[in-house]
Amino acid sequence: MDGTIVTLGGPWGEPAGLDLLGVVCGSEGQLGVVTEAWLRILPKPEGARPVLVGFNSNEVAGTCVSDIIKAGILPVAIEFMDRPCIRATEAFAKAGYPDCEALLIIEVEGSEAEISEQLARIRQIALAHDPAEFREAADEDQAKRIWLGRKSAFGAMGQINDYMCLDGTIPVSSLPHVLKRIGEMSVQFGLDVGNVFHAGDGNMHPLILFNANTPGDLEKCEAFGAEILKLCVEVGGCLTGEHGVGIEKRDLMAVQFAPADMEAQMRVKDVFDPKWLLNPAKVFPLQSSATRRAG
Repeated sequence: MDGTIVTLGGPWGEPAGLDLLGVVCGSEGQLGVVTEAWLRILPKPEGARPVLVGFNSNEVAGTCVSDIIKAGILPVAIEFMDRPCIRATEAFAKAGYPDCEALLIIEVEGSEAEISEQLARIRQIALAHDPAEFREAADEDQAKRIWLGRKSAFGAMGQINDYMCLDGTIPVSSLPHVLKRIGEMSVQFGLDVGNVFHAGDGNMHPLILFNANTPGDLEKCEAFGAEILKLCVEVGGCLTGEHGVGIEKRDLMAVQFAPADMEAQMRVKDVFDPKWLLNPAKVFPLQSSATRRAG
């Protein structure tokens, strides 16, 4: 940690030897400071079209997602929203969503023939689950309205409650079970949950609703969130899909990683940052960080 500029990877391909680029990506500032990055720009697809599918239960919606993925269909997006989120976003954005327990927004892209073929298969799978509504965008305006509520969801939920947004990731096949358990935990902790997330890759974003002005509510919310993240790991998932570990999840790392796994990760940090000065008190449990710094 001496200010040396190191170039990893680049537009000319991967060098031989250790995959240092893979080590640094996702390291949350534990190994160095990224000052410059090369990005690959992908060609824009010929076209894209979303469909909105409403269901009368969260579990059935989750099963539909699992069946789509198992069929080998890979939409560019499969977004999930449950009733609390649907109601909040409808009041906020007035996107014209159906009155149902859960809805999926599924978008596919490609040529017109590819889009039509994929949507026909998705419709067949969805109809087997007796949806409350199946709505395919006929034009760009309808496509924007389908996406309007989803893109407004977090702002809409923030108008009705304080909330904590989680970021656990699970196997798509576990969606029905995890949604059911979150509902049961909601009753147990006495806090409502709004589910809105990237269902296609199992990246969950439960929004736990609480009142920051009520003594004990925040602590109860954090305990509830920890149980949801433990559930994600229990079914074969992980603590984070895109938001990182940071402070919120650092003391849950031992839920996902065995002591030997944690030791291997910390030894990598020892090499890059022997005094543990970079982004301190993040990612690794405080006791482990304190011991490392003292050593």
